[in-house]
Order: sequence, then C-alpha cells, then structure tokens
Amino acid sequence: QVQLVESGGGLVQAGGSLRLSCAASGRTFRTYSMGWFRQAPGKEREFVAAISWSTESTYYSDSVKGRFTISRENAKNMVYLQMNTLKPEDTAVYYCAADSVGPSAWAVKKTYAYWGQGTQVTVSS
Repeated sequence: QVQLVESGGGLVQAGGSLRLSCAASGRTFRTYSMGWFRQAPGKEREFVAAISWSTESTYYSDSVKGRFTISRENAKNMVYLQMNTLKPEDTAVYYCAADSVGPSAWAVKKTYAYWGQGTQVTVSS
C-alpha cells in the first residue's frame, strides 16, 4: 500500500516556473515507477511524465518535453516535477501516481493503482 500527497501547486504567470512535490508513504515505494498526470476542467486526465524506480529512465509527453523534468529521491520517498516555461495550457490539477508498471504502460493511467489527491496549477497569460 502506498499513499501519495502532492504539494507545490499555485498561481504563476506564463513563462514562470513551479516545482511540484509528491510525498509517498509505504515500504514498497522504492520499487514503484512514478508518474505525473494532469486534468484540466472538462478534459480527460492525461499523462505528463514518468520515472523508473531506479531513476535511470524517464518519459515525457510531447507537450511538456524540454520544459518539465521529473525526478525522485528514494531515500526520502519523494518525487518531483520541475515545470519551467509554463504556459496557460498547462493549467490543470496535477496528480502523482505509483505502481509497478513497465515503461510500455507508463502513460496509461488505468495501470496505476495509487493516486494522490492532486494539486492545482494555474498559469495566467
């Protein structure tokens, strides 16, 4: 069992940066792949980024590649999403997710069993 709590959301102007954090509890955290997803009003929850348990592999959606960076500190049970050059279309509730999924499933939200409650990110133009 893993519990996830996101933080770090807020209001930022276009072009600005935010760093989201996800604190995880549970002894099995270090064996799980971690993902970030987001959901804008009236839209489906979509994949943003994922990282392997070993931190050796990462994967990003095309819409955030080159602007966002996912990282994790297994010793602290933490996952981060550094978001730079934010755009109004990045406005959404951001969720972290965890499960023992392989790279082929990282972008598939239904394969993740554990989710946080979300943190709101609003980017003004």
